[in-house]
Amino acid sequence: MNAPKNTPVPDRRSFLKSMLAASAAPLVVSPRLFGSDAPSSKITLGFIGVGGHGTRYNLASFLQEDDCRAFAVCDVMKDRLHTAKEMVDKHNGDTACKTYSDFRDLLADKDIDGVVISAPDHWHVTMAIMGIRAGKKVFCEKPTLTIGEGQELVRAVKNHDAVFATGLEDRSVTHYHKMAEAVRNGAIGELRYISVGLPIKPIFPILDPAPVPEGLDFDLWLGPAPERDYTPGITDAQAWRQVRDFSGGSLTDWGAHLMDTAQVANFAEDSGPVEVSGFGTIPPDSINSVPQTYEINYTYANGVTMHVKSEEPSIRFVGSKGWVGNKGWKGQLMASDLNIYRKKYDPAKNKIWPMPPTEHRNFLNIIRNGKSANYSSRALHKLSNSMHIGAIAMEVGRSLKWDPDKEVFDDAEANALRTRERRGSWI
Repeated sequence: MNAPKNTPVPDRRSFLKSMLAASAAPLVVSPRLFGSDAPSSKITLGFIGVGGHGTRYNLASFLQEDDCRAFAVCDVMKDRLHTAKEMVDKHNGDTACKTYSDFRDLLADKDIDGVVISAPDHWHVTMAIMGIRAGKKVFCEKPTLTIGEGQELVRAVKNHDAVFATGLEDRSVTHYHKMAEAVRNGAIGELRYISVGLPIKPIFPILDPAPVPEGLDFDLWLGPAPERDYTPGITDAQAWRQVRDFSGGSLTDWGAHLMDTAQVANFAEDSGPVEVSGFGTIPPDSINSVPQTYEINYTYANGVTMHVKSEEPSIRFVGSKGWVGNKGWKGQLMASDLNIYRKKYDPAKNKIWPMPPTEHRNFLNIIRNGKSANYSSRALHKLSNSMHIGAIAMEVGRSLKWDPDKEVFDDAEANALRTRERRGSWI
């Protein structure tokens, strides 16, 4: 689909020069127009998807960074759009924040440097690639929807030499960095076993189709997902995350957090498991089409095994000389000996990178000075693969061998589930 053209606007960076050149008489110009606080030096951002996480976390976090400016907001729901604009205008002290109901119009805005994508999971890769093709720097929430989409994203970033960062915070969270640091540096001896708990999500009843609420573009909300009737509540995050057309349930939502820490601690963040098996239960008579309860077993090339189960959020690493872990999101650190966490490591010999800044600050640093992404497109893809192969193993109902380099199974039926068709002409 071609993006509608916007009315041309002056280049904001050339505006001040044009104004000064228009008169030979000396002008008194506010110091605010120069230096790091100058509007022309700020990175302008457009926010696509301004629901709960899009505003309360991503938008709110970027508003706290002095060297960027929230320039535009976009959502298919008009009430969310207006709420986000009010939030930005109040922070900026003006009414200049632009609003878009179609993200393609936002991508066509030449005054926007980067886009922040907080749309539902089924939109992540499609929007990210379209943003890359439009020449934007892209910050996109996790996860991917399929293994194939992740491959497409990695290729697009490489082919366009694009700036891309994933919206995932765990590597900049002290609790998880400390655990991974201890394990990678041998503080619990040889790592043997990892257990990960992910939360059990609600069951949503089947409802009759209803008229689309005023102010919602439901067809655009669906986008590349299969066509379906609108039913009340389907666009709420708790509900759509339990529908396979849109997401992978708590496995790909919470799994993106805790399974990343698990793989980082196991030196497997750039590869993944080599074998997977599992089973799950999809609630009957509900809109839920992903397992609500499940158990998945992974084996890595180094012999480490990982057990992922639907229960309370938790993570534990068991080694030959002890264990570390916690319960709950950012829960209190626990260990066989808490002195494990007090050990200091020589930076030159430490087997993990220094804890990076938050993903929001990291994205701006990439744009400004080429810093590495906390989570590159490849890191997002490899992490998502580990979750997707677990879901596929549950679907086919048998143990599978997985080649993390070639990204293929030893099973034709499983290989066919690596991709899904997109609706209409969406890439």
